[in-house]
Amino acid sequence: MSSTDSGTYEGFTAEERAAMKDHAREQKKAGRSASRADKAAEAERDVLAKIAGMQGSDRVMAERVHAVITDCAPVLAPKLWYGMPAYALDGKVVCFFQSAAKFKARYATLGFSDQAKLDEGTMWAAGFALTEVTPEVEARIAELVKQAVG
Repeated sequence: MSSTDSGTYEGFTAEERAAMKDHAREQKKAGRSASRADKAAEAERDVLAKIAGMQGSDRVMAERVHAVITDCAPVLAPKLWYGMPAYALDGKVVCFFQSAAKFKARYATLGFSDQAKLDEGTMWAAGFALTEVTPEVEARIAELVKQAVG
């Protein structure tokens, strides 16, 4: 959300409105009647198509993140969430990949919802900036995702 110096509300950015529209389409699609297996297969196809549509390093990182998550936590189901590749347990998003281009940020993000079991004391990270997915980063992602699903 943006506001002026006087504190008046200017409304959502174009990127925020697009994410909300994506979410509405995802909810409508999820509500259609189909078998659970058909919905799961369609959701994974949607995630892979979203990743394939990304540009440059966002696509490369999303492909690696997807591979790591599906390999280390097969219990998580890929799905789109606000137009982003996400991974859910029992229908609830645990983690997601946000491309840098999504909100015109300088880095991509691996984010975790409150469903993730990353609790560490009274404060812990729920989002991680990504500029490159190296083997070391892949190992850290796998570690975080395994912890997140408990």
